[in-house]
Amino acid sequence: MKHEYRHEPSNEQGSNTRTCQARRESCHGKSRHHHTERCFTFLTSEFAKGPDPAIKAAVKAAACTQVIGCSASGIFPEEDWVLDSPAAAMVFSDTATLSVTEKEAASLLLTFAAPNAINSTWLNHPLHQPTPRFGSISGDAIGQGAFSVWQNGKGVQQGYCEVSIQKATSAFKGSHGLKVISETKRISGMKQHQLLSIGGIEAVASLNAAWDKLSNQHHQPLRHQLVAIYAKEREAITEEDHYHVATILTSDDDDGVVTLSKALETGDWLSWALRDLNTAQVGMVKAASRLRVSLMADPSYAMLCSCLGGGQKFYNGSDQDLELVKTLFTGLPIIGFYGNGEIAPITGRNEILDHSTVLGLFA
Repeated sequence: MKHEYRHEPSNEQGSNTRTCQARRESCHGKSRHHHTERCFTFLTSEFAKGPDPAIKAAVKAAACTQVIGCSASGIFPEEDWVLDSPAAAMVFSDTATLSVTEKEAASLLLTFAAPNAINSTWLNHPLHQPTPRFGSISGDAIGQGAFSVWQNGKGVQQGYCEVSIQKATSAFKGSHGLKVISETKRISGMKQHQLLSIGGIEAVASLNAAWDKLSNQHHQPLRHQLVAIYAKEREAITEEDHYHVATILTSDDDDGVVTLSKALETGDWLSWALRDLNTAQVGMVKAASRLRVSLMADPSYAMLCSCLGGGQKFYNGSDQDLELVKTLFTGLPIIGFYGNGEIAPITGRNEILDHSTVLGLFA
């Protein structure tokens, strides 16, 4: 049996512990000696500098040491989201287990990391096919404050945790929520991070043409909201939504160059895109529907990792991603948080996604 738990604790450590105990009893009802195999726990950034009392309270509430999680700007169970106030969210399970010793044979690694702990060595192993990862980046609203990540009921010094989930079936997928606003064409000129030309046209000219198409809209987006999406195959952009995203750093009308956050290759397919409300909602419905089919079982709980720039801020006060998942999976326990980047595999390699939402279903 699964249990979802949330509380808004005070700043007093004793009160934190008492609240955890009381809420756990409320979740379990009369079965107060129920044994829990593992527990996910997320805390808001107010706890980032000193999370130990809250983690210990979670260990006591769950009656197990397999407690994993991180601090974040905001958190949510299925009822609602919480921002700008101290809060915690937990979900228990009596079936799945977490392992830090059997990662090599894992089919999925649940991963949480602080921004300063990200590196390609553990994100994608250089010597063999990387194990798919699902998770997010811990942090506060500006990505500069204190970060905390924990596993086995205690903080980890390396700034990231990675555990395999055993005795459970899982399926997960990211949703970019991007609307393509230009034709998909091959990159004809690229120099490191500098995009020179697309389909024989100067990169800036191509970008400006895509931007001009938006000039007649009633609510014209800001230019810095445009991004480049790219893939090795054209269909990955036009049909499958399996593309990569690169942020536009600068554009120079004088030399016609657009500088991107990633080094692409000549011959890659590229389009200009924009995060869009309707596209994001359609993408989330498609992602959830595909996951339901892939799981081949009724999910027991869900984990939703969303970008801080998305959620209620993106949807003007209501987190429609969360609402859609609640509608599609009525009564399903949901836990998640708003992070500074989402972790998911794209075409075989794990990536840090920007302005995206990653949904995982577990059975």
